[in-house]
Amino acid sequence: MSCSDFVYHDDSEEWSLNVINNHYEEARSRVSSLLERSVEDENGCRLLATQKRPKTRFRGRQVASARLVYCVVNRAVLTERTVIRHRCHNERCVNPSHLVEGSAADNKRDDWDFWANGVDYNLL
Repeated sequence: MSCSDFVYHDDSEEWSLNVINNHYEEARSRVSSLLERSVEDENGCRLLATQKRPKTRFRGRQVASARLVYCVVNRAVLTERTVIRHRCHNERCVNPSHLVEGSAADNKRDDWDFWANGVDYNLL
């Protein structure tokens, strides 16, 4: 087997399609539980009791909690290259209204904009 025979394949799109099509009510219940356990801060961010980006184990896979929340609330099936961006620039936030999908390049532009201008919480 040579290096050219190896093709990396991430099945995250198939997994999320299966969750949305076959386990949506269970996923919705899990997201509800996450949002109920979260605490709202002064900027409207919903934060879970973690020091770093929260993760959730669901249907045999550990996923970023914000990604699970976004996918379930919007019934979205995302490709492996799609990232969840935080409009509030707080990676611990799981508030659905603060989450948008985009590319890694979009996310980097968000970083640059945040470093230059900060976050305008009135726009959230």
